[in-house]
Amino acid sequence: MTDAQRDHDLVVYGATGFVGRLLAAYLAGAAPAGLRIALAGRSRGRLERVRGELPAAARDWPLVEADSTDAASLAALAASTRVLATTVGPYLRHGLPVVEACARAGTHYADLTGEVLFVRRAIDAADAVARDTGARVVHACGYDSIPSDLSALLLAERARADEAGGLRDVQLVATARGGISGGTVDSARAQFEELGRDAAARRLAGDPFALSPDRAAEPDTRQPRDAGPPSRTPDGRWTATFLMAPFNTRVVRRSNALQGWAYGRGLRYGEVMGCGRGIAGAATATAVTAGLAGIFAAMALPLTRSLLDRVLPEPGTGPGEQTRARGWFRMEVDATTGSGRRYRATAAGQGDPGYAATAVMLGETVLGLALDGDRLPDRAGSLTPATALGPVLVERLRAAGHSYEVAEI
Repeated sequence: MTDAQRDHDLVVYGATGFVGRLLAAYLAGAAPAGLRIALAGRSRGRLERVRGELPAAARDWPLVEADSTDAASLAALAASTRVLATTVGPYLRHGLPVVEACARAGTHYADLTGEVLFVRRAIDAADAVARDTGARVVHACGYDSIPSDLSALLLAERARADEAGGLRDVQLVATARGGISGGTVDSARAQFEELGRDAAARRLAGDPFALSPDRAAEPDTRQPRDAGPPSRTPDGRWTATFLMAPFNTRVVRRSNALQGWAYGRGLRYGEVMGCGRGIAGAATATAVTAGLAGIFAAMALPLTRSLLDRVLPEPGTGPGEQTRARGWFRMEVDATTGSGRRYRATAAGQGDPGYAATAVMLGETVLGLALDGDRLPDRAGSLTPATALGPVLVERLRAAGHSYEVAEI
């Protein structure tokens, strides 16, 4: 099927969910006139209510009823559009049929997953099919893991341009202000449930190269631990475990491998959360470490997980407009190259990172897939933001108000 034969250029699947509504609102303001956008979900009535809240220019967007448990409706949905953005999670429960439908239809796909187990299964199920049909299947197109993935790409490009050698030791320090949604909690719950009942899943989740396209070809390079006690950076900042490090680090390593280990065969990549300096920084790092350890332990057991459910946000809910507006994120990524030269990449933006800023990131990803095909890397299959869109996405996010910079230090 040619692009001209498809009814839509871009479909937002899950448009009635919390993040889906934010994405639809962003696209209503950012998409160029003439781009054929549709909203999709299980309930036409709820879709109509979402559409009615959008600016006037978007109130004629078509509505498509589709259900992730109905293979026929998903096949029709995927075949109707050139690009599909899905916010329907937890992806581990609901995502694989959507990926497979898009891969078979040759439809470009983007999601917001932060689930290692889901991405690995999607790679195994759909990568070869997507390469045959020309579909770009792009996972992790929000705060997890675009700032991490694009920062590593920019560092490698700068080091290569300077003939400084490959990246060797790279550490991201994340700072942010934001809230949490019920969807994020539900995704974490789904993954913990799977890890609790499947020893193979636990081994996979613990593998630093879990998302590699060729695990046997990965270099025998010891990687930084995903979790550990509070520590300090060389410039004196206290750090703690970063919640998304176990996912983001594997995405960056996949990007490296998909490009023939272009960042460096000896890349050691880790992420931590910045907690400040001095006594206050140490106290914050200690509190964050203890808090995350407690949450992980509670999530791992059915009884304590059910107790947490009573106090954590419910699916479909999330931080309010004021919290989203006041949020921000900043990531500083320090790298040492094989020649000993040092660089720092900085990724930053305004808006709650998991929601307001993520709507921008996913929005610009799918707009890039829909509009910039001639400028994108010549790749198909199961990809990452850096390998599917690369510099084009950096350019788009800068134009949208986010900052991505690299400097030698």
